[in-house]
Amino acid sequence: MSIDLSLENIWKTWFEFRKGKRFTSEFHSFQYHLERELYKLYRDLNSGTYQHGIYRKLVVSDNKRREISVAGIRDRIVHRLVYNYLTPIYNHTFSYDAWSCRVGKGLLGAIERTQQFIDSYPDSYVWKGDVRKFFDSVDQPTLLGILSRKITDEETFNPISKIITGFSSDQVRRVGMPIGNLTSQIFANIYLNELDRYVQHILRPVAYLRYGDDFVLIHSNLQELQQMQASIKVFLQNRLKLVINRRNHLIIKSCKGLKFLGVQIWPSGRALNTRNISRIHSRLNPTNIAGYSGIISRHGSHKQRTHFKWEVYEKIADGIEENSSKW
Repeated sequence: MSIDLSLENIWKTWFEFRKGKRFTSEFHSFQYHLERELYKLYRDLNSGTYQHGIYRKLVVSDNKRREISVAGIRDRIVHRLVYNYLTPIYNHTFSYDAWSCRVGKGLLGAIERTQQFIDSYPDSYVWKGDVRKFFDSVDQPTLLGILSRKITDEETFNPISKIITGFSSDQVRRVGMPIGNLTSQIFANIYLNELDRYVQHILRPVAYLRYGDDFVLIHSNLQELQQMQASIKVFLQNRLKLVINRRNHLIIKSCKGLKFLGVQIWPSGRALNTRNISRIHSRLNPTNIAGYSGIISRHGSHKQRTHFKWEVYEKIADGIEENSSKW
């Protein structure tokens, strides 16, 4: 099936794209010339002359300092066109236990599933691994080769290729995907699906789960799990041109629990780690109380939930006092 590059679908994608967007000067300018911009995009895509524009760089600090690459509005419409096309093709081919950036999955589900595994195999061994600088290290020719196995139509493959090759984290090699692209989410799952299939169909641990480029393997035999660990390092390097983060070599007993996805997980329960608790308390304000309340109630200890509740009361009281002073 070819990608739908009709003018009608481009308009439909524009309306989907614009939901919830901030009205920046770039947005106002694009919308002011909307018919001209969308028709030009339609003409470029269908003639094969579409070229991806440059990225704007932003630096954000969350758990760590990250550089976010933001494409222009015209390109982000193409990203959504491609994302909408690729998702139904690939989603059903992904492992059940690939939990990132998929409808009906997500971070909470990944954490709960990991706890379920640890609870089910308390006498087994667990290895937590992740890929070093994943987004900067994705090999573009390898990704294009994986995509070409399913996407054989040239008209469809052309904009996909332009998105992938329109960014590079290295001045010499064709590597990298931008953090911030909608398409990077589906490309990451397509790329790492090669790892998922290798682990689950060739190595066959008793349990395996991946969220983004973080993953856990659980197996009953320590020596066999160590062999799997070595095999995965070789597979990633040879097949996907990726390297395991050296910090995560430790294999432990499942019953001892592990730190994974920002949460300390044991067979009997889980708790947010100290760093995430500190981030929540430092960022808490009336606009995000509901979201953080859900995180604390699901993952926080009794003590953490109690402290959070009193802090919420203080924030609400401060807000009422501040508004009263304005009346």
